[in-house]
Amino acid sequence: MSKTVVVIGASRGIGKSIVELIAKNSNYKVFALARNKEQLISNFGCYTNVVCGSIDLTHSVAGQLSEIFEGIHKVDILINNAGLLINKPFESISHEDFHNSYQVNVIGVMETVQYFVPKMNSEKSHIVNISSMGGFQGSMKFAGLSAYSTSKAALCSFTELFAEEYKNSTIRMNCLCLGAVQTEMLEEAFPGYIAPLLPDQMAKFIVNFAENNADFMNGKIIPVSLSNP
Repeated sequence: MSKTVVVIGASRGIGKSIVELIAKNSNYKVFALARNKEQLISNFGCYTNVVCGSIDLTHSVAGQLSEIFEGIHKVDILINNAGLLINKPFESISHEDFHNSYQVNVIGVMETVQYFVPKMNSEKSHIVNISSMGGFQGSMKFAGLSAYSTSKAALCSFTELFAEEYKNSTIRMNCLCLGAVQTEMLEEAFPGYIAPLLPDQMAKFIVNFAENNADFMNGKIIPVSLSNP
């Protein structure tokens, strides 16, 4: 079955692995979006069913998306994978750090969803937000992540609120709170830390979830982690 999938935050790490996995199905058309379009083209130029586009979640989200998706009227799956991780002592976090964290991790996601709501498949569609165990209530917390983890917690709350507001529609939204995965973003924030999972391993879970769970879940905040708690 032909489907159109949009992946935000696709230039590296888990997002890159998600696009590579979905693109193997020639019936799927994948829009891979991130700030670095050149990197996207380098990553996915070998796939005829991948369209690369530049998106910066810090400003004018709807305007940027309208340039890419003019003429596209049906999206089946939207995966909001982009994220900004700042690791600083609380007293050192600047206003700009807080602002950028919330703009990329929450506001940019909400503005992205606002744009795509009219384009989501009227028969059935699924929006998957990628959060963090740091934003999952009751999970282990780490010093230095006040901006990141609180913004990811806000993304969880948005997921619940959207699902309630659109519960009578055909759009389903769920949120996956990921544990540590060995990505470039993790290495930049925690140099030398070795995570228990690789990006392609987590991507398999996310793609399977996005494709197969819209019939069973809506507004759910799901921890996906090997850590305890």
